[in-house]
Amino acid sequence: VQLQASGEAWCSLGGSLRLSCAASGRTFSSYFMGWFRRAPGKDREFVVGITSRGGRTYSADSVKGRFTISRDNSKNTVSLQMSSLTPEDTARYYCAGGRDTLDMRVGFRDSRPYEDWGQGTEVTVSS
Repeated sequence: VQLQASGEAWCSLGGSLRLSCAASGRTFSSYFMGWFRRAPGKDREFVVGITSRGGRTYSADSVKGRFTISRDNSKNTVSLQMSSLTPEDTARYYCAGGRDTLDMRVGFRDSRPYEDWGQGTEVTVSS
């Protein structure tokens, strides 16, 4: 699966942004999808994830209640809706996908189970 991310790149404190990731390939509907981010000077971290059929979603504590992941398997897309943004959310955001296996369900917060990655989208939140 090839992933291509798009979306707004900048907003001010308290604002909202939406990122989308389009996938090519026939296996998207079998993929667990996640969004990760890497802030300047920090390690890459898990943000949100969604199971292959969209039945369950997962969020990092830092974004819980503010960020929502969704997917449309008919369109091969996964989206990240972000609200109540703060400068601490400034980072490069990556969509990632991997087969929705037991290993993925156990280790989705780690980057290693993911097989395919988008190129990333810079998000800047100003104060």
